[in-house]
Amino acid sequence: MNGNDGLALARDIIVNTGKNLFLTGKAGTGKTTFLKKLKESAPKRMIVLAPTGIAAVNAGGMTIHSFFQLPLAPYLPETAFSSGGAKYGFRFGKNKIRIIRSIDLLVIDEISMVRADLLDAVDNVLRRYRDRGRPFGGVQLLMIGDLQQLAPVVKDDEWRLLGKYYDTPYFFSSQALRKTDYCTVELEKVCRQSDREFLSILNRIRENRCGSDILSALNSRYIPGFSPSADEGYVRLVTHNRQARDINMQELQKLPGTPYVFQAETQGQFPEYAWPVDDPLVLKEGAQVMFVKNDSSGEHRYYNGMLGVVESLSRDGIEVRSRDDGETIALGREEWTNARYVLDEETKEIREEIDGVFRQYPVKLAWAITVHKSQGLTFDRAIVDVSGSFAHGQAYVALSRCRTLEGLVLGAPLSASSVITDRSVEEFTREAVGTAPDAAALQSMKKAYFLDLLSGLFGFRQIASLMRRYLHIAGEYFSRLYPVQLGEYRDAERDFHENVESVAEKFSRQYVRLANDSADYASDAVLHRRIVSGASYFREKLEAARDVFSDALTEADNTEVSRRLRDAVSELQAAIDLKAALLGFVVTDGFE
Repeated sequence: MNGNDGLALARDIIVNTGKNLFLTGKAGTGKTTFLKKLKESAPKRMIVLAPTGIAAVNAGGMTIHSFFQLPLAPYLPETAFSSGGAKYGFRFGKNKIRIIRSIDLLVIDEISMVRADLLDAVDNVLRRYRDRGRPFGGVQLLMIGDLQQLAPVVKDDEWRLLGKYYDTPYFFSSQALRKTDYCTVELEKVCRQSDREFLSILNRIRENRCGSDILSALNSRYIPGFSPSADEGYVRLVTHNRQARDINMQELQKLPGTPYVFQAETQGQFPEYAWPVDDPLVLKEGAQVMFVKNDSSGEHRYYNGMLGVVESLSRDGIEVRSRDDGETIALGREEWTNARYVLDEETKEIREEIDGVFRQYPVKLAWAITVHKSQGLTFDRAIVDVSGSFAHGQAYVALSRCRTLEGLVLGAPLSASSVITDRSVEEFTREAVGTAPDAAALQSMKKAYFLDLLSGLFGFRQIASLMRRYLHIAGEYFSRLYPVQLGEYRDAERDFHENVESVAEKFSRQYVRLANDSADYASDAVLHRRIVSGASYFREKLEAARDVFSDALTEADNTEVSRRLRDAVSELQAAIDLKAALLGFVVTDGFE
């Protein structure tokens, strides 16, 4: 499907259904723009995560490991909490638990780099604090990325462990994901390349059809001894960090003059692995640099990936001449934030809270950068050397950074062995691209989501479980001291079971039948009156339960017991308050 159709379908799935979605497409098809617009509109309570620190900063989110407090060690399915052999020590604070329980949508960017075991570890945490019976605790997943780009990193010793549980290291081998009926939308319209011949070459490489004709076309861009002048603005893409670092240092040392050293300013917590630029930043006049952030002033003077040349340096700042239009830009320090998610107690919305700030000039030396760090960037001129490529997707990512074939120069001849592809990715891709829903399937998904929302609204299992948890703890310590109060609590629990849980079960059959019988369930007046009536009934019952437990016994002689009692009552009251507020909203505003 064309770009606009694919983007519209993807948004419809995310906003109006609960279906898990893998959004993919060639480099430059608009995946990053889609995520940016989704964050701006925030149709659901969502968090954005990524597998690496830099990817997380670029996506405006956190790393998966940081948010879920996961160790870097491989996750083995047999260590899941449900097996009784857990090796993961979850020590989440109350706020983190509330956030996890409030998430509607979990977005994972750069999904191609996410390992299957990491996705299963996420499933483990979500089910621990949400619905244990549903993959990912019932949270909707939006996975964004291109499997033909950079692959997940897995060492040989790690794969010796993981290979017992997974057929591939890729996210699509996740045991939890395979239990979900997710769909795939592929974006096809490329916005980056304007050269049709080059686009055709890239597609052939991406689809593992790199024959002798393709190699010949690419190798025509190999120019032995190519040494462009400094003002031509070529960037060299290499496969290893060491290569990029050595080339940049060599080029910097060739320049005359004294280097300037700029120290970053940091506040709070900002881990070194997530630093977007070097600290210290060492520059000379004449150095080729790349901007690593969009201009935050709103003047659009520079953007992430734009090249420039340092014109002047002083203690007060840096001036850079743009390779795009020759304009000289006076730079100030830009600011990056290390954020975490918190739940707003008043609005019950998820918001970001800043833990740390990193301030530095938004440039880095850019005679050479690694293919890994070039993912998501675009260049007019690039020298690409992937003769040392060692992983699936490296050659494709490097070559697709360039807008045209004319702007590409190979640093070494390209051989078929340099274009590494993974057969398991090809097989998955062939099967996945056919799972985009048609109009009828989309309507069915929307109806299922409508009923799922009703099921969540009129579901009281969590509250009943929290009641029983409190009664269990209180019964152990207060049965002899306060038999009357405990009797009242037990009566309230029985009443809740009979007049809320049991009634809700019967009520669910009613609204499902009404929805199935209606030609237009979304605007059916009879159905919606029944929903509002039900919301009014259950809110009244919840308020009665809240009154009973408002002065629940929480103080015992034992400090630890008192803490457990207070926690149990606090969780129960919070769950009742949230559910009552949701039902109250439906009573006054109706259900959409």
